[in-house]
Amino acid sequence: MKALVYGGPGVKSWTEVPDPVVSDPRDAIIRVDAVTICGTDLHILGGDVPEVRPGRVLGHEAVGTVVAVGSGVAGLAEGDRVLASCISACGVCRFCREGAYGQCRGGGGWILGHLVDGVQAEYARVPFADLSTYKLPEQVSDEAAVLLADILPTSYEVGVLNGNVRPGDTVAIVGAGPIGLAAIIGARLFSPAHIVAIDKADSRLQAAKMLGADTTVLADEDPKAVVDQLTGGLGADVVMEAVGVPETFELCTRLVRPGGRVANIGVHGKPATLHLEDLWIRNVTITTGLVDTFSTPKLLGMLVAGQLDVGQMVTHRFPLEDIMAAYDVFSRPAQTGALKVVLSR
Repeated sequence: MKALVYGGPGVKSWTEVPDPVVSDPRDAIIRVDAVTICGTDLHILGGDVPEVRPGRVLGHEAVGTVVAVGSGVAGLAEGDRVLASCISACGVCRFCREGAYGQCRGGGGWILGHLVDGVQAEYARVPFADLSTYKLPEQVSDEAAVLLADILPTSYEVGVLNGNVRPGDTVAIVGAGPIGLAAIIGARLFSPAHIVAIDKADSRLQAAKMLGADTTVLADEDPKAVVDQLTGGLGADVVMEAVGVPETFELCTRLVRPGGRVANIGVHGKPATLHLEDLWIRNVTITTGLVDTFSTPKLLGMLVAGQLDVGQMVTHRFPLEDIMAAYDVFSRPAQTGALKVVLSR
């Protein structure tokens, strides 16, 4: 089969690799029907995730059809259409028992496209398949479902829930890429008074407005002045970092009010300065996190019920074999206007 293979920082190729096989009783093999590219994949290619070794098949967000299951898989059968979660869960370690699947110590966590071969391929092995896949109802399209593999639960859990968004809050989201836009969708569920989106690209700020941000500001303007004007000089109740660079994290700590919350979602490859000399007296809470995907069933239910509108998130569509072109488009959002790209068979 063919797959997108990491060759080291800045190097990738769509090339022949061995077909995946069931290597553990809890495995399933899926035919990949739809897959997408994540900002984390770009961080890997930038050298920010050194645990990923050359030769690894990338990708951790897919919808597929089950073609084989191990003897220990009880809830899946050949032909089932499933969402393959970005997080794998052994189900028996301490963290899995607490619902913190991202911290799994039994061989799970974020492993697809990271520590084991991922899903940007024609076929993929899904470890711990019973706990790491979700059967999809017919009315949910592949394109909508694939957004539930990572970005929607990530923004909802690590951004909205960790940030404790409440009715009437002023919420500032730094970075209006796919994660930031998904955070807007999630934050709206809690009726904030204002959602402020901050980004470098006009196209992404326009998307932020379509998805529910009532205020947008270019990063090279003065985001703090805009937030202060909205809040009488107090600052935002919740600020979400959705980029993963030092400058945006430090901006978040300047935008938050005393007693407010900074929820870091972005994947960081470099150290960021924590200005405790300013923050220690302001009662600011800073959270970090890897998604656990405990919210995926709830989000899927809201999608089925029509309470989540993700249709505007996908801007580009490609055949699976054109994944190199898709990477090029996704990596240049300021020029291409790309939000999420979806590749299908």
